[in-house]
Amino acid sequence: MKIACLGWGSLIWDPRSLPIKRKWFEDGPLAPVEFTRQSSNRCITLVIDPSASPVRLLWALMLSTDLQSARAALRDREGIPDDKDWPSKIGSWQRGQTVSSEIQIIDLPTWAEARGLDAVIWTALGPQFHKKKVSPRVEDVIEYLRGLLGTERDHAKEYIERAPQQIDTEYRRRIEVAIGWSYKADPKTLTE
Repeated sequence: MKIACLGWGSLIWDPRSLPIKRKWFEDGPLAPVEFTRQSSNRCITLVIDPSASPVRLLWALMLSTDLQSARAALRDREGIPDDKDWPSKIGSWQRGQTVSSEIQIIDLPTWAEARGLDAVIWTALGPQFHKKKVSPRVEDVIEYLRGLLGTERDHAKEYIERAPQQIDTEYRRRIEVAIGWSYKADPKTLTE
């Protein structure tokens, strides 16, 4: 089974132990992604957000050829507890499966089949701000980021600056204007 993992944030520059082939391809499907999740480490991270405009995702081939183990590996990489709710936090599609209405990835089957993929997985965490499952306004995100100090600020800034350049969202552009945090190319990728 040929399985792809979709990415748009830290998976790209920090896959950790996620068993992927090395290269991230830039011609992924479109999905509405935005900086609308306050993570446990206080960063504002990118998630699929139905209220956002679609952007082109990245993707990598998984080393695993078994869908369940690929999903479990992504769950582990994302630090999602292995409880009864974890399957809803790791999205997946498999060839022949009907795409449910809650999948926000545009034309996923067409995109996957054109690349000879049998299955696709992705992180399916949604927007969250101050422990509420809501999409924060960009003004609230900017105010929140401005209030961070020390290592929390450094991590939040790094996340925004290292997010792939093609993930060009409204919030990213507004954060850049308001705070000056803009895309910084990873020096390692420049030498490869």
